[in-house]
Amino acid sequence: MKIALITPAAATSRYGNRNTAVRWAQLLRELGHQVGIQQEWNGRSADLLLALHARRSHDSIARFAERYPERPLILALTGTDLYRDIHSDANAQESLELATRMVVLQDMGLRELAPRLRRKTHVIYQSCETIPRRPPLQSCFEIVISGHLREEKDPFCGAAALKHLPAASRIRLTHIGGARDPAFAAEARHWMKREPRYVWLGELARPQALATLARARAMLLSSRMEGGANVISEALMAGVPVIASRISGNVGMLGRAYRGYYPVSAAPALAKLLRRIETRPEFLAALEAQCAERRKLISAAQEKRGLRKLLLGLPSAIS
Repeated sequence: MKIALITPAAATSRYGNRNTAVRWAQLLRELGHQVGIQQEWNGRSADLLLALHARRSHDSIARFAERYPERPLILALTGTDLYRDIHSDANAQESLELATRMVVLQDMGLRELAPRLRRKTHVIYQSCETIPRRPPLQSCFEIVISGHLREEKDPFCGAAALKHLPAASRIRLTHIGGARDPAFAAEARHWMKREPRYVWLGELARPQALATLARARAMLLSSRMEGGANVISEALMAGVPVIASRISGNVGMLGRAYRGYYPVSAAPALAKLLRRIETRPEFLAALEAQCAERRKLISAAQEKRGLRKLLLGLPSAIS
């Protein structure tokens, strides 16, 4: 099939939606399809529209559905639309209705949908290549935060937790991620002056970011909202245990029984968990074991099978 894959993220973006689009395009090509990635549908004929984000891709979805009402349209729900927009935004809600099929990136995402919408929704976990583990820094107990500076990410919860750690703690937080809003960049610089154990590196090229993650003792994901974080897949494939806020998207990725959660935005509770990881090797080993068990969900073969099943039985229009 000829597939128009729509993502609102620009070609130069290193944000999650663009990463998902690029990876899916490659997997779909391996399955024999022609795929073109676009920020907005260009109006050219396609057998199928596959759009990421219900609200931000709504215009493309609506135009394609009007032009080709008989052709299939697939909508992949990301974090902000699954956990915010579809509950309040009319355009996002219309996108749900226009979609022939939908995708969520972890199984807890199904709970956000009405039963009639769940019936047309597939769960596809995002894959990641194997990332070789690197020796940890010996100068500190390094925890890596991998996430852009956005409100949804609660980016400075980790920095705020540091004041609740004893002076003897060797924990250092290394934060990787760009800031679209200059105010967030200024706040990150303020935190570095205020708390020397917090280091913001800004946005790094992917090889550098993965190499930094691979040497970490653990990764912190402090988000208030996640659809199914790419960075969790990366941490799992690097063998790096995850510390995560207890939100639906993280629980869907790591499992209900995972022991590395803390309450959203609760800096004192996060500090307690960080200290436990630092001082109790057996607890850190338990998290590593639980993460290793979840790794089976995020293989490229599994993701490709999910995409093949997603397209199975769809009507194929002639372009």
